[in-house]
Amino acid sequence: MTGAIIMVIHGPNLDRLGTREPAIYGRQTLHDVNALIEQEARALGVAVEIHQTNHEGEIVSFIWDAADRCDGLVINPGAYTHYSIAIRDAIAGSGLPTIEVHLSNIYGREEFRRHSVIAPVARGQISGLGPLGYALALRALITLAKQEDR
Repeated sequence: MTGAIIMVIHGPNLDRLGTREPAIYGRQTLHDVNALIEQEARALGVAVEIHQTNHEGEIVSFIWDAADRCDGLVINPGAYTHYSIAIRDAIAGSGLPTIEVHLSNIYGREEFRRHSVIAPVARGQISGLGPLGYALALRALITLAKQEDR
């Protein structure tokens, strides 16, 4: 997967990282997180396209755009994780290997956050490791692609 393009999508409220509930989400800003993603992508020899939106339909459009041009998807759907069938269906229909990422441990939080409608259509989920989860997701996509190429 070296030379591949991976799309990273940050969902709603992630533009407020650093100021929004820092005890849960940390003090790093979205800019900081994106810098980490870009650094990891360079080290792995892949390109990343990073998007953030607070709008469900725009996330769906990003996924379909990625299906036409990208080799993998890393997505933090934010609150849409728990109920967006539209995002779930776009991921399923795209055929893209997808890793779902959450900064906080969604299973250690409120009951309503413990269910993901995205997880069944993702190759895997990384939850609770903060921004490191994005770097691990990139590594996972590359590792899975290499295994499938054998």
